[in-house]
Amino acid sequence: MNQSMGTIISDARKSKNMTQAELAEVLHVTDKAVSKWERNICCPDITLIPEIAKTLDISIEELLSGKIQQKNKPGLLKLVITAVSFAMGIAVFILTVLEKLNLTNGLAVPNPTDMMGMLALGVILLAFLHLQEINL
Repeated sequence: MNQSMGTIISDARKSKNMTQAELAEVLHVTDKAVSKWERNICCPDITLIPEIAKTLDISIEELLSGKIQQKNKPGLLKLVITAVSFAMGIAVFILTVLEKLNLTNGLAVPNPTDMMGMLALGVILLAFLHLQEINL
């Protein structure tokens, strides 16, 4: 659904917990100008569009087209799976270091303990990468 530029500015400003006066100060305009934009009485000067978009963390295209893209926020399930994999990786690593974990059954490797340590580090690194990907 297309929204007016004023609605987009108002919604984005409120989501950042900014007042009209605070936005106006950043943009070097009056709070009355921001109020007029948000009530669709007038539009901001074209030279202010990039700074408005940057300040409100929206794209210029979204601001001009009236179509806001939904930001992907990590779902609870994704977060739980990441946390569990991280905890499991740490547990395997610690148990391997303490030599409390020995999985020799079925593994034809010179030293299964070394392999479990490497597996644990791999799981930990994957969890870190995933956390970075979902921007926590």
